[in-house]
Amino acid sequence: MSVILRTARPADRDAVVELIHRLNVFEADLTGDRRRDYDGAGAYYDELLHRLANRQGRIVLAEENGVVIAAMGYSIDQDAAYVTDDVRRHGTVTDLIVHEDWRGRGVGQLLLQEAERLTREVGLKRLFIGALVANERAERTYRKFGFEPYVSYMIKAL
Repeated sequence: MSVILRTARPADRDAVVELIHRLNVFEADLTGDRRRDYDGAGAYYDELLHRLANRQGRIVLAEENGVVIAAMGYSIDQDAAYVTDDVRRHGTVTDLIVHEDWRGRGVGQLLLQEAERLTREVGLKRLFIGALVANERAERTYRKFGFEPYVSYMIKAL
């Protein structure tokens, strides 16, 4: 496997939107609240770029032979004032999407290693990531990489 990692460029928009769309369709079957249309994926991509730009972030791509096979959103975030100063600022993996044909081959691990590197590079001690509870495979992957539960969000449909 000769996967390379690089920061996304504007010309990568369609490839990243395709990955987002595929993830949305997959997660729609898990939660029932994800949009299945390309417009939803495109709108999320635009939101993500805006959010990352305001948080020292970027989209990191994984490529194999010039084809985008995975994408990771990464940013620097800050917790509330009640968190101790030594860990208040932290890295965050906002999104991690691996094309279904490439899952289970270590591409996600490569991207997570890059997130760790980026976090350490700026002198931070914590890296956060979230996963849908229903996405058991993602949660297993993150736990295997060393992540532990920290906050639990709960939802009540009204």
